[in-house]
Amino acid sequence: MARKNLLTSVTGPETSKADSEARSDYTRRGASRSMLISIDEMAENAKKMTAGEAIVSLDASVIDGSFVSDRIEDDDEDYVLLRDAIKERGQSTPILVRPHPQRAGRYMIVYGHRRARVARELGIPVLAVVKNLEDIAHLIAQGQENTARANLSFIEKALFAKKLLDMGQSKDTIKSALTVDDTLLSRMLSVAETVPVTVIEAIGAAKTVGRDRWEELKKQVAHPASADFAKQVVRSEEFQSVEPTDRFNHLLAQLKAARKAPRKSAQRKTESASWTPEDNMLAASFRNTGKTFNLSLKSKNAGEFGQFISSNLESLYRAFKEAKVRSETGD
Repeated sequence: MARKNLLTSVTGPETSKADSEARSDYTRRGASRSMLISIDEMAENAKKMTAGEAIVSLDASVIDGSFVSDRIEDDDEDYVLLRDAIKERGQSTPILVRPHPQRAGRYMIVYGHRRARVARELGIPVLAVVKNLEDIAHLIAQGQENTARANLSFIEKALFAKKLLDMGQSKDTIKSALTVDDTLLSRMLSVAETVPVTVIEAIGAAKTVGRDRWEELKKQVAHPASADFAKQVVRSEEFQSVEPTDRFNHLLAQLKAARKAPRKSAQRKTESASWTPEDNMLAASFRNTGKTFNLSLKSKNAGEFGQFISSNLESLYRAFKEAKVRSETGD
């Protein structure tokens, strides 16, 4: 018995099941537990980073904009509100970026340009999800994010669609990016391709102007002369002095007025008259519309006099230009 007790004192008492569970519990509650959790978190974060789901902190200076823009302009008021909110409470929603396809060590924004701009201005890091994306996946994610947020106007979406088409993207890709069907995409492209880009940019995002009104403007500028007139209007000081929210209506009103004016002007300019020399050997009548001048000669000498006029057109036109110059200069 003594020998048995001696052996027990060296090896320790027999461990019970309860003691084993107690030690295991201590292990889970002690420093070992913290180590296990850290390892698990690191493994999970590694998986998320591989899948592009982990939120990381990036220096704003290494982030570039998307290779295609989807905004005509930034809403200054909305931007200031966003900047103030991030300054006060921090960036609550991360942006999405991809490793830059052409510049090592840099990233390209898929969506979240304004949040990145705020971080750059405030001198703080940008919270971002980094995801490996090809160009098409990039475009679809960018378009769908902005469509879901409903912060792009009709014309901004239309211009975005045209840019993608000009880049060689398929209509299926564009429809997926904007979440639109064939009919709506066709209307978007029709407006963006008909209304001159300079006119669209001068009007701005026009967030309160929908598809129907843009299609009305498209019809007004469908003729090249009307499109040129629209370009003249948006370059004018009068147009520039109009509030941005009213510029669309101002231009549309100008175009409608211009379409009515030419007909009235033409009617006022139309003149008809006749002329007879003192010897009454000839009778001439003419009709002048401003764009055309019709001269008619009657009498037995009409052919001979008409031939004389036509053979002297060069000298007559030269005399006309000289008389016009003298009239304009006052000589």
